[in-house]
Amino acid sequence: MEEIKLPPLREFLFSLCGVMSVSGFEERGQAALRSMLEPYFDGMETDAVGNHLFWKRSGKPNAPTVVVDAHFDEIGLLVTEVLEGGFLRVAPVGGLDPSILQASDVVIYGKEILRGVIVSIPPHLRSAKDKEKLPSAEEVMVDTGWQGDIAALRETVPVGTPIGFAPAYSVLSGGVHGERSVAGKSFDNKACGAAAAYALAAIPNESLAADVCLLFSSYEETNRLGGVASAMYRIKPDYAMVIDVNLARVPDAPRAETVPFGKGISISVSAATDRRLTRMTRTLCEEEQIPFSTVAAPSSTGTNAATVNLVGAGVPVVDVGLPLKNMHTYNEIISMKDVSALCDLVRAFVCSRTLAEAFAPSEKEVR
Repeated sequence: MEEIKLPPLREFLFSLCGVMSVSGFEERGQAALRSMLEPYFDGMETDAVGNHLFWKRSGKPNAPTVVVDAHFDEIGLLVTEVLEGGFLRVAPVGGLDPSILQASDVVIYGKEILRGVIVSIPPHLRSAKDKEKLPSAEEVMVDTGWQGDIAALRETVPVGTPIGFAPAYSVLSGGVHGERSVAGKSFDNKACGAAAAYALAAIPNESLAADVCLLFSSYEETNRLGGVASAMYRIKPDYAMVIDVNLARVPDAPRAETVPFGKGISISVSAATDRRLTRMTRTLCEEEQIPFSTVAAPSSTGTNAATVNLVGAGVPVVDVGLPLKNMHTYNEIISMKDVSALCDLVRAFVCSRTLAEAFAPSEKEVR
């Protein structure tokens, strides 16, 4: 494959996270992803449920197959009614936090792309009772600013139209250039996908220890089973890494349920993941001097890992986390230092001959 120069990591991250992928509508990002990623991979396909698969072949005979999964869907809204005055009633897609909805900027993905703002009733007009509670997602409305014929708006934005937060990204102060925190929408979980894609794009095929499928899986925010299940049957991997954001530690947050921010990635120890692969991944981090923390997730990691582990005859899986603040808002925060650590781990993971040999299929199972 001809070497193509990659853009800077932060620029790549912002571009990929800005691709529209409201859960259930992931296929709409296909053209943008193809334009961004196809030059760095040997093949791309999108399946019937909206999973995006990017392949990179090692060229080795009887090579095992490894999946690196990062769910690609994002939280958003769905239009349920179009009202006079250009207002839209909506329903949530995924776990939206009501406390951040009012006055947020959104993009309406109708037959035409429209901008909108979620309505915020001024405190002057709210009763004391109304001030005591926040409206749910079903109780808010989106103001499109539409001043034309309402029938035309209903044609442009029919019921069932998805709405996402506007893609706006910023670099926060503090830290050296390569370690600064960044803020924006949909780092859950496209930041993990961007880190994995960036790492894989820079690896020469001959350096891979296995054939690699980078999976941007669908439908995770709205269904724990997710589109990853059907993708596993399609790919038939020998081992897998699931990457998802993890709750970063902030003041007053429970320590046992959060991970350090700006100090590397996290690795889960869980009944839902493979103990041997988890142990070997931690050893790999130590050998490669990749900063990480260990988190206990006894029965479930809250990610695609549990599904991957149980598909077909079972897939050995390790669960890796990227620390994130402000989860499920339009201004999530991650550290570029942690993103770089994740890139390093993905690179080491798919190039590890020790892992490839340990999880290669037996001679009877070679496909």
